[in-house]
Amino acid sequence: MLNTSNSNNYNYVTKHLEIHVLGGLKVNKLESMRVTLSLQKPKQHNVLRHTIDLYNDNQVEKFVRRVAERLEIGTSVVRKTLQELTKELENYRFLLLDKAAEASKSYYKELTKSEEQEAISFLKQKDLLRITNELIGKSGVIGEVNNRLLMYLIFTSRKTNNPLHCISLGSSGVGKTHLQSKVAELIPEEDKVEITVLSANAFYYFNRTELQHKLILIEDLDGAESVLYPLRELQSKKRITKTVVHKDRKGTTKTVHLTVEGPVSVAGCTTKESVYEDNSNRSFLLYIDESSEQDKRIMNYQRLISAGKLNEESQLKSAELLRNVQRVLKPIRVINRYAEFLELPQSVFKPRRTNSHYLQFIEAITFYKQYQREPYFDEITGEAYIETAIEYIQEANELIIDVLLRKSDTLTGACRNHLEKLKGYLINNNQTTFTNAEIRRNLRIKESTLRNYNKQLLSENYIRRLNKAKTKSYCFEVVDINEYINLKEQINNALTTCLHRLDAVSRK
Repeated sequence: MLNTSNSNNYNYVTKHLEIHVLGGLKVNKLESMRVTLSLQKPKQHNVLRHTIDLYNDNQVEKFVRRVAERLEIGTSVVRKTLQELTKELENYRFLLLDKAAEASKSYYKELTKSEEQEAISFLKQKDLLRITNELIGKSGVIGEVNNRLLMYLIFTSRKTNNPLHCISLGSSGVGKTHLQSKVAELIPEEDKVEITVLSANAFYYFNRTELQHKLILIEDLDGAESVLYPLRELQSKKRITKTVVHKDRKGTTKTVHLTVEGPVSVAGCTTKESVYEDNSNRSFLLYIDESSEQDKRIMNYQRLISAGKLNEESQLKSAELLRNVQRVLKPIRVINRYAEFLELPQSVFKPRRTNSHYLQFIEAITFYKQYQREPYFDEITGEAYIETAIEYIQEANELIIDVLLRKSDTLTGACRNHLEKLKGYLINNNQTTFTNAEIRRNLRIKESTLRNYNKQLLSENYIRRLNKAKTKSYCFEVVDINEYINLKEQINNALTTCLHRLDAVSRK
């Protein structure tokens, strides 16, 4: 019998020979069995070591004669022993392959009746989005009240035919990856693929349907630049195809098409908003809260953990309930009867893609509330579907207004955050002008960073440069201190007007 207790040194002992298979077996090439053997007679020290392909008959015959000559044993005994060993190794390799296949299978949790009923009851509650947001907070996501619910709903949309995508933006060390990973913990393991670094062609070698309705999490877009193009194609076309040349055993060249199908939901983090513009256009941009209040919330949470005063069991239960909620959501078509009456504010950039995201987000909320909607059936196809309610559109507007505000802004997120901090500083100090030295000192900004901000603000006419004749120096002035407030009101008024129009339509 073959003894495989030591994975790097299998033993096979017969009456005439003691054989060790050094380094174990490779399971990736079934057409060969290349092994390193150590052979000797029992209780003797004359050892022969050799690497051989046991499926190569010419090699085996030469090796049989060599063993017989070196160990002074009959060729028929050696040949029979090697044949028996080959059979044992062959059977063990199939066993290893079966174990590997079993280990690589996706884990799917079967909910108990009580777990399923609890999740469905949760989804039937009134004010579901507020309750969900509170439970996300209880699961360990600190602050980011709007972003965390947006992200959870975007991750939920992976189960629909038109999934949404998001990119978390913020300066280094503010918690972009932490927020994404904590919200991703609320998604079942079987529904997500986490990526740190991936080679350029790796996406094309997934099984055809392996990524369908999966959440793809990228820790840092800087580490996945090589796969951003296939990811964009998966987002837009919902499938990617690569044609490669392959040679068969006879050496004949053939063309092979590798196709991987979506749809998928993609989430990533970066500090470089402008570098990944093509990906940003396809995604919701979630700007991390960098306020001092958020700093205090996070540091207080860290102190509670260190002091052992955090109720970890409550966090685990909250997270498990939200994962079970995801598991009971079933694929169903969503129809928005009010879509033709919805219009985006004219200030929004790239309105075609943004309009699509807006409608998809309303569908995502409707999908999440599927247990609160009566299903209808298509008269022709018999397909089940649910319809959007006006209140869902109102909830979408409240959540998405910050996203639309950023989509309407000519400044990058980092520059906008700086400008708003600058305005706050001027208002608090009852000032209208400022100098670079003053801002560096009071807002604690590096000179190179401030120079870049000023360059963008000057080019977009958000600030102007003023020369002082007496001192021959210069300072800066904000052109319109209320411009961002006015833009937000303009977007809010446009969304409110749409809701009033929907109310009028629904009464008819």
